[in-house]
Amino acid sequence: MMPYMETTRRKKSIFAWALLPTVFSLAWPTMLEQLLQTAVQYIDTAMVGSLGTAATAAVGSTLTVNWLIGSTVSAFGVGFLAQISQAFGAGDEGRARRAAAQSVLAVLVLGVLFTALTLSLSPYVPVWMQVEPSLRSTAARYFFVLYLPMLPRTAMILFGTVLRAAGDTKTPMRVGVGVNLVNVVLNFLLIYPVRSVILFGRSVSIWGADWGVTGAAAASALSFLFGGTAISLALFRHARVSPRGLPLRPDEKVLRPCLRVAFPNMLQRFGTSLGYVAFAAMINALGETATAAHTIANTVESAFYIPGYGMMSAAATLTGNAIGARDEDRRRDTARLIFLCEIGMMLLSGALLFAFAPGMVGLFSRDETVVALGSRVLRMVALSEPFYGVSVVIEGMLQGAGKTKAPFVFNILGMWGVRIVGTFVCTGLLGMGLVSAWGCMIGHNMLLFAMFLGYYLSGRWLRTGMRGERI
Repeated sequence: MMPYMETTRRKKSIFAWALLPTVFSLAWPTMLEQLLQTAVQYIDTAMVGSLGTAATAAVGSTLTVNWLIGSTVSAFGVGFLAQISQAFGAGDEGRARRAAAQSVLAVLVLGVLFTALTLSLSPYVPVWMQVEPSLRSTAARYFFVLYLPMLPRTAMILFGTVLRAAGDTKTPMRVGVGVNLVNVVLNFLLIYPVRSVILFGRSVSIWGADWGVTGAAAASALSFLFGGTAISLALFRHARVSPRGLPLRPDEKVLRPCLRVAFPNMLQRFGTSLGYVAFAAMINALGETATAAHTIANTVESAFYIPGYGMMSAAATLTGNAIGARDEDRRRDTARLIFLCEIGMMLLSGALLFAFAPGMVGLFSRDETVVALGSRVLRMVALSEPFYGVSVVIEGMLQGAGKTKAPFVFNILGMWGVRIVGTFVCTGLLGMGLVSAWGCMIGHNMLLFAMFLGYYLSGRWLRTGMRGERI
């Protein structure tokens, strides 16, 4: 095989089109996985929404706390991602397997810790989130059931990251498909009562538990149990990163660099997710209509970030590989190509979101006021989609390089300096509504774009990483 540097000398285009299959082979399974997860989130929201606006508000009121917990766990995965992707780039599969073994230890510790934490705090979360008193008991019960399987949820997050770092994005995708199918079927059976449906001209009785909002939580919990078990079996059977036969005691040589990368990312995710909690609490205080419109708009919007997160996954793995191999040409060419693909896809997704916002919000609510308000804020945010996508891709590259301090600073400044302070002033002091809060969110996204792009173009993040120093 001809060395990469020799092939790049021959190309005339500024873009290394030969890398396109590699980029999309890593990105498309993540995109499909995200798409299916979003589709199920749509279905969940629609099924719960059929129970009424109050049910939607009860479920949506704790959504940002879910992000806080999930993103904090995910932060630990970034340390393993940088270590494993760079180990494969350097041809050191032994180091990659040792890191995978340490991820098992991390799952056990974090899973038990967060199970105890979430279950003990479940009665208080709706109060902290300023949920209306009539909805608090429903929201607390939903939160408690949802976090019963925290150990398998942690396994899904961390083991999925390990497999993606090893270049295997298809296995987490397949597991995600299974999780989504289980969730949809159980939603259908657990949310609604016994009912009759017409199949092929005949009335058929369908069993139902009639658990309502609690049924939606139980369906999600059981699907997480399935997913955690499946991804664990896949990791232990994997040909390149299986931890079988390796000790589970702490390995300082692996954990120390992983934690050095993960800790700033954990602080970033915790700080920004706490910001989402504060943001949602201020919106919940605006009333049931604003909360429902915000919840639905967030659900709709998440589908249009899929290209960004798919390319983020590819950027992290390929940047780590290039740095591990000490190949600056490959890193630069991959970055150019990913930027081109990302901007094109996010322009398209933003245009689609703007065009179809009313119809998509209408899928989840029949309340005309909710539909109008949700559509308005979605059309606002659609204009910032391409800029946000650039920030996401650059952050993925920095994660692959093991550089997490700058993203921590940028995200905290954007979240607390723009979104939270701005929303507090607009809604709390000036008495403005949901539209002003989403305007502050867009300002946050644009600041991230400017800071990430400036940092990337400065090249400061490569001054140590491309010399091949281990993170």
